[in-house]
Amino acid sequence: MSIDTASLSAPAWQPSPERIESSRMTAFMKEASRRWDRTFASHTDYAGLHRWSIDHPEEFWSLLWDFGNVRGDKGNTVVTDREKMLGATWFPQARLNFAENLLRNRDESDALVFWGEDKVKQRLTHAELYSQVAQLAAALREMGVVAGDRIAAYLPNLPQTIVVMLAASSIGAIFTSASPDFGVQGVLDRFGQAEPKVLFACDGYYYNGKIIDSMEKVAEIAAQLPSLQTVVVVNYVHATLDVSAIPRAVMLDELVAPYASVDEIEFNRLPFNHPLYIMYSSGTTGVPKCIVHGAGGALLQHIKEHQLHSDVRAGDRLFYFTTCGWMMWNWLVTGLASGATLLLYDGSPFIGRGTILFDYADAEGMTHFGTSAKFIDAIAKIELKPRTSHKLSALRAIFSTGSPLVPEGFDYVYSEIKSDLQLASVSGGTDIISCFVIGNPNGPVYRGEIQCAGLGMAVEVFDDAGHPVCGEKGELVCTRSFPVMPIGFWKDEGGARYHAAYFDRFDTIWCHGDFAEVTTHGGFIIHGRSDATLNPGGVRIGTAEIYRQVEKLNEVVESIVIGQDWPPGNAGDVRVVLFVKLRDGVSLNDALERQIKTVIRDNTTPRHVPAKILQVVDIPRTKSGKIVELAVRNVVHGEPVKNVEALANPEALEYFRNRPQLAK
Repeated sequence: MSIDTASLSAPAWQPSPERIESSRMTAFMKEASRRWDRTFASHTDYAGLHRWSIDHPEEFWSLLWDFGNVRGDKGNTVVTDREKMLGATWFPQARLNFAENLLRNRDESDALVFWGEDKVKQRLTHAELYSQVAQLAAALREMGVVAGDRIAAYLPNLPQTIVVMLAASSIGAIFTSASPDFGVQGVLDRFGQAEPKVLFACDGYYYNGKIIDSMEKVAEIAAQLPSLQTVVVVNYVHATLDVSAIPRAVMLDELVAPYASVDEIEFNRLPFNHPLYIMYSSGTTGVPKCIVHGAGGALLQHIKEHQLHSDVRAGDRLFYFTTCGWMMWNWLVTGLASGATLLLYDGSPFIGRGTILFDYADAEGMTHFGTSAKFIDAIAKIELKPRTSHKLSALRAIFSTGSPLVPEGFDYVYSEIKSDLQLASVSGGTDIISCFVIGNPNGPVYRGEIQCAGLGMAVEVFDDAGHPVCGEKGELVCTRSFPVMPIGFWKDEGGARYHAAYFDRFDTIWCHGDFAEVTTHGGFIIHGRSDATLNPGGVRIGTAEIYRQVEKLNEVVESIVIGQDWPPGNAGDVRVVLFVKLRDGVSLNDALERQIKTVIRDNTTPRHVPAKILQVVDIPRTKSGKIVELAVRNVVHGEPVKNVEALANPEALEYFRNRPQLAK
């Protein structure tokens, strides 16, 4: 993706001096100066702040603990063996409880607000949330749940899901989740590895105005998880419910009823790296990896990203459009530790007039709006103009992730949603349950760029020889240890799979698998996943570079591009093949094909121009909305897709199979 010349000279947005002065980032810089006698050129000297956070991690992470008012015992040592990427130990003397840090407020203000499409609206105060967690935690303890047990949730993005997570983590149990749109095998591939003692599941959910019943799937899943002692069913979409067909099942209300008088939580303070979550890789190349994250690292990293990088303050109203099968749910929930009210939504974002999320923003005074780049692209395609239809008066920031946000996406947000806000494109992933590159509320936003590397994260871009580069494309890496590195993979004794996932390429350097570029502003551009990078004639091309150009065209709804081995059997070279999903009533003809090739050639290079362009009805994607180039590539080459259960729409793969145009 080439950077537009205009973006080099003029920011798309610049925070006002008043906004900079009042930010949490500025407050943190002042505290760093006071406590550690560190001098920064100004409150916009992010480069200096970042350099200090990397060079003096003991100072940075210790101050972050105190600045974020972490509840627990910090101990006297921040890190041992910090020079070892694999082997550093963070806060070895610390004791804390994750849930205790999220439940510090017990007043009558909103803790959670929930919209289930336009069908259900609920809210819980902090006092009510604390009470519900106390009752469920008491019930779990009575059932014999102890620290280290796994508690699984097959639930929508409901308030009850957060109650389950907090109750589990108050004990020290490990929480793991999947959204109810996962099929039976997809759930078994995940929870079967984690072996949960208790499964929380829902009777169904709403999507696009319809009730999707889940009870048959829940019964089938429960019957195939021998580790289960109890299945707890949450009543959401049905007025009455019979759970007799589900082995060892009980309704949530019945489970907690005997504990209605419990009003205190016994928080189990545990070591910094005590397991909090088991997360799952997308699973499109095989059975999902079970990534284990520690409580202390997740808590500190999220406090940093919320308060410093996103300027989340007590009383803010934080929203992210996510399911419980995506790590952004876990990221969102930790907002309670910073005093934010969480705005939860479950269902389709396009019901009714397609404006429900902006209706929600106005109705609840949303301050931070999190979504995916695909959502921004989709509402731009249908020419939604929230700036004219909604007030959005409280909105200060929009977050975008899931795939690269193209420059035109920045233009759309600032012209058609709101001109005065921080647009933070961010990138990281399930692997670190957070971000490597992220926003900076004190700095300018340049179209097409992620603003900065996260504080405390030694992020660089390496060329193939392992040398750092700027203004060139290469591998996104992290060169020093950080507290939110995974504890490891579940049941990966010796850590061989963990090492292979992140350290095989550069040995002692974390290689994240993103094809990226550092800009002259110190920002970042993500050009796509490294394993999906095209390589025609030996030149590496990021898939996002092509998507940006193709999806400018009104006729194109979405696209996916792969490298096809060509000639057949020649693994040494590829040709670029582009598949396009077009608007209703539009067909791919010679004129449109020429137009697509021209816009790609004129804005990139001749090597980017596809050798073949084919129309498809739909494009396969994961449950979190990411398109799956590798799965399409496998189908085109007649190779098996190892885990179709990871896909939201696996039937779409058939549109790519045995296409005669690709045999010549």
